[in-house]
Amino acid sequence: MARIDLDLAHAYRANPTQDSDYALLPLRMSFRDGGAYALLGPSGCGKTTMLNIISGLLAPSKGSVKFNGRDVTLETPQQRNIAQVFQFPVIYDTMTVAQNLAFPLRNRNVPAEQIRKRVGEIAEMLDMSGQLNQRAAGLAADAKQKISLGRGLVRSDVSAVLFDEPLTVIDPHLKWQLRRKLKQIHRELKLTLIYVTHDQVEALTFAEEVVVMTRGKAVQIGSAEALFERPAHTFVGHFIGSPGMNFLPVNSVGGMLDIAGTRLAATRELPEGALKLGIRPEYVALAEPSAPGAVPATLTQLQDVGTHLMLTAQVNGSALKARLASEAVVPAAGATVWLKVLGAKSCFYRDEELVA
Repeated sequence: MARIDLDLAHAYRANPTQDSDYALLPLRMSFRDGGAYALLGPSGCGKTTMLNIISGLLAPSKGSVKFNGRDVTLETPQQRNIAQVFQFPVIYDTMTVAQNLAFPLRNRNVPAEQIRKRVGEIAEMLDMSGQLNQRAAGLAADAKQKISLGRGLVRSDVSAVLFDEPLTVIDPHLKWQLRRKLKQIHRELKLTLIYVTHDQVEALTFAEEVVVMTRGKAVQIGSAEALFERPAHTFVGHFIGSPGMNFLPVNSVGGMLDIAGTRLAATRELPEGALKLGIRPEYVALAEPSAPGAVPATLTQLQDVGTHLMLTAQVNGSALKARLASEAVVPAAGATVWLKVLGAKSCFYRDEELVA
């Protein structure tokens, strides 16, 4: 296992001159020894580029990669002692499950008794003990991917195990089981795990800390709670949550906030000038007319999703969503409703960055 320190940038074209030329903008980041991390973001944001730089499949354009303080920037994946699990299963169909799991250990001349014991431990963790003598060719896609996961985990001396969207080919009803299994394995083995995904549910349920990325930049690193409650960037607020955070333009003057013509007392000290108010739909509530912290809005849609009502309204051209209790009494579309948007859960942003 290893602590991994990155201080680098990467561009696939020579002589980059602007931010759009970079696949990874200059960054400094550390992954602690034994931690479980997820790299989360939309396609093309730099997740896989970062993973391949960590593994040694790709050398950064500038900067360094260090494992436990040792510079490994020019070392191969084998020299770094990395295990990597890819999007599609990488296994030998002609081998049995046991032979596939044992292969990385046999390549390193591990004694046969140690191999047998370790393969048995990993197979038990993956619920594959009863399939050890089956040939991989006849297994379903999820079982094959479990073998790939096992091959990554079977070496107890690896510096880190890297996962590049390993559940993409798995049926949705099986993904939850494999995520739970990975979480359990991490608790038992305490390996350094880094998991790339564009699925926020996968990231937030697997990782202790999530790195949210966009356009080659890591905009926030934090726990699921921190990303939900205090997004450091408007992109994080928009990307995390279903639906994402609401944003309303506001003007801060003399301790008052002007929100679409409604003046409200600020709940804390804020910088003067144009800001964005961010509030999760879960924290928007129906209020009485002119109630403190509430603004008038035109109701445009009400969806009953079974467990709750999803209200959509317009505030001077800005959409505002509220997640309400299923028994809430709501007027018909087109009516004016008052929605409480200021409170302890409100966030404020300037130039897309959270105001401390």
